Amino acid sequence: MTTTQQPPPPPSHPPHGHSHSHGPATPVSKHLRKVIAAVLIPFSVAVVVGLAVLWPGGAPAHERTGVGFDRQTQQATVTQVDKVDCKSVNASGDTPTGDTSTAEGSSAQQQANGTCENATIRVDTGKDKGRTFTEVVQPDSPRQLHEGQKVIVAYAPDAPENLQYSVTDVNRKLPMALLAGIFAVAVVVVGRLRGLMALIALAVSFLVLTFFILPAILQGSNPLVVAVVGASAIMLIALYMCHGLSARTSVAVLGTLVSLLLIGLLGSLFIGWAALTGNTDDNTGLIHGLYPDIDMSGLLLAGVIIGSLGVLDDVTVTQTSAVWELHEANPTMGWRGLYRAGIRIGRDHIASVVNTLVLAYAGAALPLLLLFSIAQSSVTDVANSELVAEEIVRTLVGSIGLVASVPVTTALAALVVSADRPGSHGPERAAPVRGGRGRRRKR
Repeated sequence: MTTTQQPPPPPSHPPHGHSHSHGPATPVSKHLRKVIAAVLIPFSVAVVVGLAVLWPGGAPAHERTGVGFDRQTQQATVTQVDKVDCKSVNASGDTPTGDTSTAEGSSAQQQANGTCENATIRVDTGKDKGRTFTEVVQPDSPRQLHEGQKVIVAYAPDAPENLQYSVTDVNRKLPMALLAGIFAVAVVVVGRLRGLMALIALAVSFLVLTFFILPAILQGSNPLVVAVVGASAIMLIALYMCHGLSARTSVAVLGTLVSLLLIGLLGSLFIGWAALTGNTDDNTGLIHGLYPDIDMSGLLLAGVIIGSLGVLDDVTVTQTSAVWELHEANPTMGWRGLYRAGIRIGRDHIASVVNTLVLAYAGAALPLLLLFSIAQSSVTDVANSELVAEEIVRTLVGSIGLVASVPVTTALAALVVSADRPGSHGPERAAPVRGGRGRRRKR
């Protein structure tokens, strides 16, 4: 007797292919997921333990020195600005009789013969709220005041009453807040949910930096250990929050971790070998004076690690995603083929990222480089000075870590994703046809 039962229809591929094209590749094998978990779970536990052990109770208190940033400050408003003759307010001495072609002579002559500003400033916060004082602004001062301007004033309690307050800076909170708001809106509009998660991760990173890394260093903990624990916490939170809990993200985490370890080792070696103290300007000198127990060279190394983390995240996530997409385009490609294709993408990434990093550090040190240029110092003399040598070591060590992260992350991603063989999840798929999602609908 002939049966009329028809074989069951094959699964509907178009819906599967459509949804699959919007997400990551099929999860890797259970064995490799166990291997990844065996590495990352103990590491995450160690980071949590490190946070608990090193967590500070806040920055230790100290007597304010009144120097640099270590001053009591209040907010204030410029209520009135009057034009006055500089001589009438004793803003300068007599007209200089020396060489007025120099910067000092020209400035003194302008102050003697020019018109100064006598600004009245009202203190808006603190115990002296409502108190007013006057300040003379020289004609060649880089910061001129105008009526209604919001400013920051420093308070010196030991000074004579009429000299206790002085303007130290302009209040920039409104424009800075507006710029931050524009940035947040742009990220969310373009990145949507992923952009929102990135902003949340950024906020968490600042919280870790503000409430853990900085107070822990001030409390006397080893800056390198604090930086490693803090950077690891930021890495885990930011990557998993922005990219999801998946094998793809875990590979990026592993690549970032290996690169950070390399940066830490190289940084420690060359900072010690080059005898870099980390105490090169007024700010670091003030920190060392207030907290002499802080290891300033360790603080320098901690800065190298934290500074490299953000760019490392970008490189490792991009390389991992590239390998995953290559596997998605051709599931039959083995790990060697994936690695070679991923490295070709990574070479372009290396060229652009290293150039970006070097230019970023050069831009930050531009005033310093100008001073050396004015002094007509040779390139070797400039590079040998500790101020510039710190930036060179910071740049090169970070760049070496970035370069190493490309082959390391690409190899890890290729090994992990190549375990997802087509035969392990169903019939082997045909060779891909170019044309994006359209090829999936033809299966």
